[in-house]
Amino acid sequence: MGQSQESQRPALAEVTGVLERITYANEENGYTVARVDTGRGGDLLTVVGSLLGAQPGESLRMQGRWGSHPQYGRQFTVENYTTVLPATIQGIRRYLGSGLIKGIGPRIAERIVEHFGTGTLDVIEREPARLVEVPGLGPKRTRLIGAAWEEQKAIKEVMVFLQSVEVSTSIAVRIYKEYGDASISVVKNQPYRLAADVWGIGFLTADRIARAVGIPHDSPERVKAGLQYALSQATDNGNCFLPEEQLLSDAVKLLQVDIGLVIDCLAELAAEEGVVIEPVPGPDSEEPVRAVYLVPFHRAEISLAGALLRLLRGPEDRMPAFRDVDWGKALAWLAERTGADLAPEQQQAVRLALTEKVAVLTGGPGCGKSFTVRSVVALAQAKKAKVVLAAPTGRAAKRLAELTGAEASTVHRLLELKPGGDAAYDRDRPLEADLVVVDEASMLDLLLANKLVKAVPPGAHLLFVGDVDQLPSVGAGEVLRDLLDERGPVPSVRLTRIFRQAQESGVVTNAHRINSGVPPLTQGLDDFFLFVEDDGEETARLTVDVAAHRIPRRFGLDPRRDVQVLAPMHRGPAGAGVLNGLLQQAVTPARPDLPERRFGGRTFRVGDKVTQIRNNYDKGANGVFNGTVGVVTSLDAVEQRLTVLTDEDEEIPYDFDELDELAHAYAVTIHRSQGSEYPAVVIPVTTGAWMMLQRNLLYTAVTRAKRLVVLVGSRKAIGQAVRTVSAGRRFTALDHRLSRAAK
Repeated sequence: MGQSQESQRPALAEVTGVLERITYANEENGYTVARVDTGRGGDLLTVVGSLLGAQPGESLRMQGRWGSHPQYGRQFTVENYTTVLPATIQGIRRYLGSGLIKGIGPRIAERIVEHFGTGTLDVIEREPARLVEVPGLGPKRTRLIGAAWEEQKAIKEVMVFLQSVEVSTSIAVRIYKEYGDASISVVKNQPYRLAADVWGIGFLTADRIARAVGIPHDSPERVKAGLQYALSQATDNGNCFLPEEQLLSDAVKLLQVDIGLVIDCLAELAAEEGVVIEPVPGPDSEEPVRAVYLVPFHRAEISLAGALLRLLRGPEDRMPAFRDVDWGKALAWLAERTGADLAPEQQQAVRLALTEKVAVLTGGPGCGKSFTVRSVVALAQAKKAKVVLAAPTGRAAKRLAELTGAEASTVHRLLELKPGGDAAYDRDRPLEADLVVVDEASMLDLLLANKLVKAVPPGAHLLFVGDVDQLPSVGAGEVLRDLLDERGPVPSVRLTRIFRQAQESGVVTNAHRINSGVPPLTQGLDDFFLFVEDDGEETARLTVDVAAHRIPRRFGLDPRRDVQVLAPMHRGPAGAGVLNGLLQQAVTPARPDLPERRFGGRTFRVGDKVTQIRNNYDKGANGVFNGTVGVVTSLDAVEQRLTVLTDEDEEIPYDFDELDELAHAYAVTIHRSQGSEYPAVVIPVTTGAWMMLQRNLLYTAVTRAKRLVVLVGSRKAIGQAVRTVSAGRRFTALDHRLSRAAK
């Protein structure tokens, strides 16, 4: 029967043609739908299959089989292909002008071909220096074109090799950028290195490549790489370590190998210092657990605890004037200056910040955290103290600067992080500061908090300000919660009184109701609304209508700048992924005069709202970080570059092969919105997001709004979110390290 089925398959055929356009490309598996001109006149031919690395304008020789699609008619399914350099003047002109070679657009292609004719590609290949003969091409551009041609050839070679293991175009380009001419050798001989060295390649992709190049299923190299992957997944989920038992169980499930082999490989990894194993108290301080850490997280946790304790206990004090200040007088001067008296708990917070070396101020919206911070800064400046203000995101830093009237920056800029993630300021070269105030401290992850605290000079005061009831940081750790542990040595104040002005806000009132486990009020308020819709797809449609049309019409807000859609999850019919596509159509639709660039499943246009989705220390003045938001301001097809103006007013260029670092940001997940504040937020809440519906998630979303909240979705889903307290704490031991020292 197998034979007869094989005989029914269409015969293998060969087709040659020019790739005119790509209508669909899946960056993950390389599956492409494209239109090809076979040079025989008539309609373009539809080809489907893996066309990894093929670019419009290229001539392709494709092997595959003819077939028919019920909707699209006759098509050719490609099984493999090779690139054929064009031989005709017209073909060469099209090929060069397609944007394939950086620095050559249609106009320059025209000039080059006019000068060299059918010998053009030979000249670029063998004598690229001769390109200076072309009018308007100087030595600098000539060198760039020669280098781009060589890189393109080398990338093609890598891609041809990687095609057999179904690695996407963008990842092949990244492998080449990382290893250059050694790419094929590394992929063949050390595939698990890819997971550690190349962003976007996790263990699963590296494992698929390893299988394809013949590395055994039970190879110790594979098992060790799998253990490190399981730990890195845990840190991506916010944990600083995993209990050994849980790690072994996760690894056996992932690798499908014998547990004895996993135990042996874990012991080898620890001996090689690939991981650190240390007993720490278990949940609720029961029996200790053997905690397994990736080395950077273990180092950071010990270092952060040590740095905090040194600050707390050091003999120096850079603000000694507050030790014996007349607080009655100081607070009266402050009230005169600000026109308002501090509530008793605010007064306590001000005194704490100015007399203790490390302190924490927490509380919900409307409880006066901002006014308290302003008061701390005003008193410190009155005593001529050098005050440094920082926050984890650009938006939060801007807000802090507006609030205090003093300069504020992101933590990354403050520390002047350099490529590789090292900071210009650290213990050996501390910041010049007497008081450091860090706002939105719930967003501080372990690694960033460690870098920051190390840079605070001995004797300076450090004040963490944040709402501990919000979601914890995107990165590993629960720094703010660990600092607030009552067994620890760090003093803190929690503001609980909601001020009268804030009580009039439906946004503030409902945030506190949600945080107390009470459903929000959704009627009779002019700044908090609910549109009831139970169907997921209808919820998405209504969310887009509200964000792009109804709010701008009624409240005069700009849909791109002032309105933010916050979704509980990325996936699903009302998830951020689908909503971004719909919102882009509504807010920045395609126009003939609007430049755009397709990358994978996304199309980027000038005017698009975008966000960075990984830390990249090599971009911008001090790196560009996960969560940075901006707007696409230009798109250059010849230079193959797109420019983004970020929230921090910095212009960041992205080469087209770096566009997988960007995602659209018309809608973002609630996790990604931390530290930001928007005039209006629209929150789709559907039962499809059941697993994510937790109280701190909805509370965080609502507290992102300055003026207006619109919920769209089902009452049942909102009820679920309000009732569900997030399950359990992350695996961290910072609180243990601090409290042990406090005894």
